[in-house]
Amino acid sequence: MLTAAAATLLAAIQVMGLGSANVLQGQGKELEAIAAAVIGGCLLTGGYGSVVGAGIGALILAIVQQGIIYTNIDLDWFKVMVGGMILGAVALNNYLRRLSLQVRR
Repeated sequence: MLTAAAATLLAAIQVMGLGSANVLQGQGKELEAIAAAVIGGCLLTGGYGSVVGAGIGALILAIVQQGIIYTNIDLDWFKVMVGGMILGAVALNNYLRRLSLQVRR
């Protein structure tokens, strides 16, 4: 409910300030939202994760995006980096899960 209220407030401020709304605002951010959660430690299958981890994942993505901008690399490579970080996070997560299951036995 807080997220919906914040989005409503942001939209109202944007309409009052600009006189119109941008309906394409935030389009294409789905991959980044999922990547932030996965990089932060959430499982793709669900059932495990935290808000703090997703926040850390979002911070990591922002740092990578700013690094790409400062190095004057084409921004299309950011999507490639996001995909690579998702694959790395999933591989690390699976490795750590298998390792923890072996320790329990």
